[in-house]
Amino acid sequence: MSMATSTLTKPLFSSSSSSISKPTIKTSLVSFNTNPIILSLSKKKGSFVVNNVLKTVNPTQTNDVLGGSSISKDVGTLVSKPTILVSEKLGEAGLQVLRSYGNVECVYDLSQQDLCTKISTCDALIVRSGTKVTREVFEAGKGRLKVVGRAGVGIDNVDLQAATEFGCLVVNAPTANTIAAAEHGIALLAAMARNISQADASIKSGKWQRSKYVGVSMVGKTLAVMGFGKVGSEVARRAKGLGMNVIAHDPYAAADRARAIGVELVSFDQAITTADFISLHMPLTPTTNKILNDDTFAKMKKGVRIVNVARGGVIDEDALVRALDSGIVAQAALDVFTEEPPSKDSKLVQHENVTVTPHLGASTKEAQEGVAIEIAEAVVGALNGELSATAVNAPMVSPEVLSELAPYVLLAEKLGRLAVQLVSGGSGIKSVKVVYRSARDPDDLDTRFLRAMITKGIIEPISNSIINLVNADFTAKQKGIRISEERVVVDSSPEQPVDSIQVQISNVESKFASAVSEGGQISIEGKVKYGVPHLTCVGSFGVDVSLEGNLILCRQLDQPGMIGHVGNILGDQNVNVSFMSVGRTSLRKKAIMAIGVDEEPNKEALDKIGAVPAIEEFVFLKL
Repeated sequence: MSMATSTLTKPLFSSSSSSISKPTIKTSLVSFNTNPIILSLSKKKGSFVVNNVLKTVNPTQTNDVLGGSSISKDVGTLVSKPTILVSEKLGEAGLQVLRSYGNVECVYDLSQQDLCTKISTCDALIVRSGTKVTREVFEAGKGRLKVVGRAGVGIDNVDLQAATEFGCLVVNAPTANTIAAAEHGIALLAAMARNISQADASIKSGKWQRSKYVGVSMVGKTLAVMGFGKVGSEVARRAKGLGMNVIAHDPYAAADRARAIGVELVSFDQAITTADFISLHMPLTPTTNKILNDDTFAKMKKGVRIVNVARGGVIDEDALVRALDSGIVAQAALDVFTEEPPSKDSKLVQHENVTVTPHLGASTKEAQEGVAIEIAEAVVGALNGELSATAVNAPMVSPEVLSELAPYVLLAEKLGRLAVQLVSGGSGIKSVKVVYRSARDPDDLDTRFLRAMITKGIIEPISNSIINLVNADFTAKQKGIRISEERVVVDSSPEQPVDSIQVQISNVESKFASAVSEGGQISIEGKVKYGVPHLTCVGSFGVDVSLEGNLILCRQLDQPGMIGHVGNILGDQNVNVSFMSVGRTSLRKKAIMAIGVDEEPNKEALDKIGAVPAIEEFVFLKL
């Protein structure tokens, strides 16, 4: 049977498919549509459709005042100007952008009850970190509230699930404070190295202690930048200008981008063991929570100095105090804390070798104005029906489509999460290929939602990006990840939208060599069985395991007693095994054992598994 291959690109919300003759296999590259797209946020006949419900007439046209309400005229149609509530102080430049579009009300220090009362008359709400936008606020909006803008990066004060349920878009302003945060990181680096804050306090108390506050030079020292995104790369540029040797760790950073500014990408362990200074610029995720702890401090050079302008939770603060007291860490400079503000009697804050500031990373006049403009433009764009690049929640989708794809959506995300955990190094994730096998004609299989969930699974575990149908393609492009898709027609039931999904990551090293296919890519494949996602192939080994709980993969010699041996090790540590599956290439040769566990095994259990003579390699994966 001959097979035709063609290239297809689709905009994010295209309503039709291209027709291609004999589409046995179709390769699709991610399309990044730059034209304004109207979001679907209105309900019609039980489903959500793409329409212009967010579109409002540009009120810069002729305005009248009728009955106390400002309106605009557009081709004979009268449309009220949107009302935008600003609940926390915003820069004047941002307010001017908002006023050019709608009615702006600045009302500060609202209680939750007052906010709920006020929000029913508003089309948009702009907040900083002090306003909690809860489910009750969205309920009080009664469907009128179309967009919430967070003037800053973090959106933990906004209930994203409720926003999505009520058809409200949430946008943030992630780029305007980049330079300010980088400058503050460098300021803390220099202040720490030269004991500026301690010397200042000493002389103001009437002392003159020149010999006590002898500092260290930064020239020629090695700085490890942990997280090479926008802020981290700007810190690296400035540190190079100070004559420092800069290395960096970031699983997504491209090696060529780092080399362009004279930075070498290294592994996490290499970064922390060779650095004289460590500057943290990573997001707070389950993977990075307390990533600097007793174990990691023990690996560092004695006398290392640490700067954190990222998130407080990435450091185990009690462990840092112990490292400071023992001399492993000579000094620390911190702008962020696990709890803000920290307690007045905090041992960390009061430590004589710690320099602290009250979360000032973005606090420059220029950054505040930049954030104000960025969030104002994002909110106005959303009210005008445009797709914002900084949207952090998904639009509603058809309940029928969601119902059909639901188990495959979960499969797609879990395959992405598994694949990224198998990556150990290389030049960063740049190329991901997704292969869909289905009995349906490729033109009848809309994979954008599945692709978004695979992107979510790959990026979210080690990033602060929130991935959804709105921003998946944009975020992948921003991080330099090229995602291609291939649709293969197979002889199966057309009632099922997808027979299997395969995820391949190229040009990277693997923590588990057996996951590498003959073509050299990390390759995993899965299916939905009885409504539950299953892993069916790892590299060239066939397995059959439910993707629930956590997973241990072992490559072993195919011999009797292996299942019992490993099961006993886990049982002795009170780790419950939910399933086991063994796939092998041939009798008494190599085999892959996949073990599902309900709990995360401790280090002792994993060490014992690795010490079993017949086990050649293993990896623990969180699902």
